[in-house]
Amino acid sequence: MKTILLTGATDGIGLLTTHALLAQGHRVLAHGRSSDKLAGLQKQADTDRLQTYCADLSDLDAVRHMADQVRRDQGSIDVLVNNAGVLKAPVTQTSDGLDIRFVVNTLAPALLSQKILPCMPASGRVLNLSSAAQAPVSIPALQGGAALDDMTAYSQSKLALTQWSFWQASQIEQAVVAINPGSLLATKMVREGFGIAGNDVQIGVDILLRACLSDEFQGKTGTYFDGDSNQFADPHPYALDSSSNQRIAATILSLIGWGTAEPGPSPA
Repeated sequence: MKTILLTGATDGIGLLTTHALLAQGHRVLAHGRSSDKLAGLQKQADTDRLQTYCADLSDLDAVRHMADQVRRDQGSIDVLVNNAGVLKAPVTQTSDGLDIRFVVNTLAPALLSQKILPCMPASGRVLNLSSAAQAPVSIPALQGGAALDDMTAYSQSKLALTQWSFWQASQIEQAVVAINPGSLLATKMVREGFGIAGNDVQIGVDILLRACLSDEFQGKTGTYFDGDSNQFADPHPYALDSSSNQRIAATILSLIGWGTAEPGPSPA
C-alpha cells in the first residue's frame, strides 16, 4: 500500500485517479480548493484511507500551510502528484502581482514538492503534470511583469514546470517525472478553454496510475512521459538545456521564497 498526495483531486483526472487508487487499496491524501467538494468526495469514498486537504493553490501561503499540515499528519509519503492546473480564470493576477497560471501550474507544484520532500523516502516519486502545449518561458512573465493571454501563459507555465522537473531531478534522490497525460482530454479545463467535449479522460487516469505504481516509472527520474505517444519521449528542447533549466529554477526558487537553498526542509 502506497501513500499518495494528489492535488486537484475533486474533478476530472484527479477525481477518477483518486477513486482508482482507493479501489486498489492505497491511501490517498486528496487536495481540493472546495471544502464542499472534498466533503462530498470523503462521503462518496467512505474509507479511512482517504484524507482531504483544502487549499487555494493560487495562494502560496495556503500551499505552505497545507504542506505543513500534511507533514504533521503523515509519517511518510510515497508519491506526490502535482495534478491541479488552470487555463482560464476570472482574474489572472494574484494579490502579489503574479500571473495565476504560473502560480497554480508552476510555483505551487514546486513549493509543495520542496516542502514534502522531507517526508518522502529515497524511492519516492514526484509526478508533475505537464502538457503537449509548451512554449519558451518569459522570465519577466514568470515574475509577473508581463501580461499574457490564456494559452500563452498556460503553455509557458507548463514548460516552466517541465524545466523545473528536470532541474529538481538533478538535485534529489527521489524520482521526478514530467508527464503529459494526454492532449485535450474530457476535463472541465478543456471544455472551458476550447469548447469541445474532449478525448476519453480514462487515458490520463491510466497513465497516472502507471506513473504512481508501476515499475515502468522506477528509476526514470529527469524524464518526460508523453501520453499522446504513450511512451517516454524527448521533452521540449529547452528542457534539455541545463543552463536554461537552472535559470528557470533559480527564478522559481526566488518566487517561492526558497532563495538558492537546496531542496529539503523549509528555510527558517
